Amino acid sequence: MQQSDPSFELDPSVEEHLKLDTFEGKFDVKDFVGSVSERLITQSKTNSGPFDPKPFIRTFEAAVDRLIAVRKDVQAKTEQMEKSVRVAEREYSKKMVELNRGFEAVGSSFSTMESKMSEVGRTSIRIGEQLESVHIERQRAQAAYDLIDYYNQFSRGDTSHLDTLKKEGREGRRQVAVILRRLTTVAREVDLPTAEKTRESIDKYCEKFEKDMLYLFDRCYRKGDPKMMHHCAQTLLDFNGGASCVQVYVNQHDFFINKIRENPDYSDAALWDTIINPDASPPKTESGLVELFAEIRGTVGQEAQIVQAVFPNPPLVMQVFLQRVFAQSIQQYMEQLLNKGSSLSDLAYLRVLQLVHIQTSALVEDLKAHELPSITPIRSSLDVTDFRRTLAGAPSTSAPPTSTTIGAMLETAMEELFVSFIEGNKYLERESKSLSELYAGLLTTFTRFHGRIQKTKSSMFDRMVNQLSAAAANTSTTGASSTSAQAAAALMRFGGISADRLQDKSSEEPLREEDGQLSVLVAEKMLKWHAEAVGRCIELSPQSDAAKNTFALLRVLAEAIGNAYVETAIESAHARVEAADPKAEPNLQAFAVLNTADLICHLWQQYVNIALFPLASSSVTIRREMTVFNNQTVSRLEGGANSLLQRVIDAIVSWLSSLLVKQKKNDFKPRNDDLSFARVNTEPCVACCETLERVRDAAMQKLSGKNLEVFLTEVGVAFHSLLLDHLRKFPVSATGGLMLAKDLKSYQDTIASFKIPSLLERFEFIRQLGNVFLVRPEILRSYITENYLGRIDSSLLKPYLAQRSDWGQFEKGFNDSADIEDTSPEVSTKGLKDRFKMARVSMMMKELEGLKLGEGMSMNIPTSFAGSFSISARGLGGNNNNNTSSTL
Repeated sequence: MQQSDPSFELDPSVEEHLKLDTFEGKFDVKDFVGSVSERLITQSKTNSGPFDPKPFIRTFEAAVDRLIAVRKDVQAKTEQMEKSVRVAEREYSKKMVELNRGFEAVGSSFSTMESKMSEVGRTSIRIGEQLESVHIERQRAQAAYDLIDYYNQFSRGDTSHLDTLKKEGREGRRQVAVILRRLTTVAREVDLPTAEKTRESIDKYCEKFEKDMLYLFDRCYRKGDPKMMHHCAQTLLDFNGGASCVQVYVNQHDFFINKIRENPDYSDAALWDTIINPDASPPKTESGLVELFAEIRGTVGQEAQIVQAVFPNPPLVMQVFLQRVFAQSIQQYMEQLLNKGSSLSDLAYLRVLQLVHIQTSALVEDLKAHELPSITPIRSSLDVTDFRRTLAGAPSTSAPPTSTTIGAMLETAMEELFVSFIEGNKYLERESKSLSELYAGLLTTFTRFHGRIQKTKSSMFDRMVNQLSAAAANTSTTGASSTSAQAAAALMRFGGISADRLQDKSSEEPLREEDGQLSVLVAEKMLKWHAEAVGRCIELSPQSDAAKNTFALLRVLAEAIGNAYVETAIESAHARVEAADPKAEPNLQAFAVLNTADLICHLWQQYVNIALFPLASSSVTIRREMTVFNNQTVSRLEGGANSLLQRVIDAIVSWLSSLLVKQKKNDFKPRNDDLSFARVNTEPCVACCETLERVRDAAMQKLSGKNLEVFLTEVGVAFHSLLLDHLRKFPVSATGGLMLAKDLKSYQDTIASFKIPSLLERFEFIRQLGNVFLVRPEILRSYITENYLGRIDSSLLKPYLAQRSDWGQFEKGFNDSADIEDTSPEVSTKGLKDRFKMARVSMMMKELEGLKLGEGMSMNIPTSFAGSFSISARGLGGNNNNNTSSTL
């Protein structure tokens, strides 16, 4: 390596960069080289000649030499510092060892000291317990001594010591109270000749002391001095429990002195005007009750603060105060309201009872917010019981008194407030009676109207009374009931109309047709009244009786809306149909009765399922009994509807039969004139078709679902049987066959408008049967062995073939061919069994056989409704385990 020129001197700016400070912290080589060569680069740029590297070489060589010297100095300092660190570490380790030894010695000393202190502490505790026991025994002995001394003073008639103690202020009076309480107990225990006189002296002094304290409490109460009131209350609590002080406080309270409500003015006239109207909503408030409860809320809120500040046992005082509020103020005003409601009607009474119950429940919930913390009174050093036990040598025991919370007391007070009105079956009997009276009054005109229709006014009235009386009397599933005399008296009123005046009133007021018609609005009103009664029942009855009471009210509803209303209308409609002239066209008003009855029953059963059955879910037994009862009621109504509909069908079929009887003998064997041939249909055909159309329109308007289908099917089947018998009675010529075909086509078209598939095939058979009078004799045999008629035995068709005017010409040959055909029935019926249902074939064959056996007799009218009228025919459904044919 080439040595640097020793005579070369570095630039001062370069020397600054070669100091040790440059390499401390963050160091960048590029920046260092740039800083060192910066001045040289500037100088080289100023020279115009070629680049001269010598200045750079000399500068960097000098810089390297200087850096080597700096490095040597740093290494020397580093080695020296490392030696110093090693020496310091050895010194530090020695000091740490010495410190650890010192700490161990200190810890050992503390442990020894702690064990000694624990031993001293246990000794101190034992000494303290012994001292406390000695102190307690000394206190008891001193108290016993003082008590005996006071007793001796009383035996001598000397009360100066107690009088002086009583004048010493609050603490003195409290001591006197405790001493007197103990002296009273001791006096009862002592059995000496002079004990009776001493006992009387003690009792007189106690009575005077109590009067003085009560007088002082009353004076402080009037002055508004809560501190002295608290002192008096605490003193009397120590003396005899403080009951007299609480009574004085409660009895002299302004709320009970100045707010006596003996004669309320009943200023809420709107309430009393509408409360007797069952269609009006039940009242929610009563002005006097609202005012009273608002005053109670405000008073209790203030008293809670006063009682807590004055009495040492505030919860007990508040309970006494609230019990007085319920037993005096609330009960008194409640009885006045109920007496007013009872004088108006049972409904008014029940609505007032519910109103008071709701308002009182809200009041109780508000008053529960004033629950006060229980405070256990501080017992004196020697209680009466402790003194007895001290004399007997037994240890003293004491337990804090227990008391119920204000919330529990309020619940009990409210229950006691209403128990006299709802206990047993009192409430339910009155509720049932009220409902029965309302229903009876609502249905008075309805019952009179139907009584006239059935010409049994008295029996109708008696049945109405009996039904509703039974419902009102049966107030529970266990058979509890009111007396029959009370129920009869209530129901005979009929909304203010007595039974004796019913006939006179009915003769005075004319009845209209509308009075006897079923109305959905009336049923809705009955259900609304019942829903109000059920809501009231749930509000007032115990939860355990909810299911039983709901069932009892269901009986009342079923008797009224089911038996007395719907069933009465159905029976009257049945009586009208029975009394109608059989030779006159039947009246189809029964359809309107059935339609409205269906709507009412549907509404009623929906109400039962949605509102009543869930209320009985808590009792499986009662729920099952309700279901069975509801099923039986609905089944009875459906039975009445079936009977009515059957009578309507009988009347319709009888009328159709009478129209067919008007068929003239020669209608289908007319003279060969243009007038007869131009006629479209015969008169009986036109009349029957018009009747069937009217029946169809009326049924489709009033019936629906399966009821409509079954009814139209019954009418169509019966008319089909009439036509089968009718065709056997009239001779038919070739021209008359066309007339008959027109009639049969009209019948078929009319029945087709019923839109019942089972009837289409029947009347297609009738039309095919009518065509036997149109075909030529040579093809008649093949006609009756094929198509529709091929399903019928040819012997059954002969009575119809015999009506052909040309039957005598080919009868013998037809019979021979028929015999041949009968030997091979498979040929005549080949393939037909696959095309038609054999059930229909056998049914029509039976009908033809019946006609053959009758030999010209009139077709019997059916006497039983093949279907079953169902009030659920609207397609309604339910899943409330209601197994009636009407599942609503």
